[in-house]
Amino acid sequence: MTLREQTMFKAMILLKRNENLDYTEFKKHWLENHAALVRQLPGIRKAVFNFSDQNGEGEIDAVSELWFDTEQAFTDAYASDIGKQVAEDSLSRVSRRERHFFTEHDIVS
Repeated sequence: MTLREQTMFKAMILLKRNENLDYTEFKKHWLENHAALVRQLPGIRKAVFNFSDQNGEGEIDAVSELWFDTEQAFTDAYASDIGKQVAEDSLSRVSRRERHFFTEHDIVS
């Protein structure tokens, strides 16, 4: 396998919930409702939601990891109707959202 075949575009999104949501409510919504929307994103290859072990006491409550073949595939997914719904759902429940983009090189899987 060539290096090109082993790379993917990855978005890591750091999230802090709105103050009006308790941590348990935020986590439940993210795993049930938000996940259902994310699964519908066109071109998504993998999605992982990581939740802080600090139960909402830290600076970050969760990190979403989203994999696509390319950055353009990510951009196209969020330009779609479902992508707009995903973004709207996210922004309505967080006070802080930091998006970071990477090229992932799968070394061991």
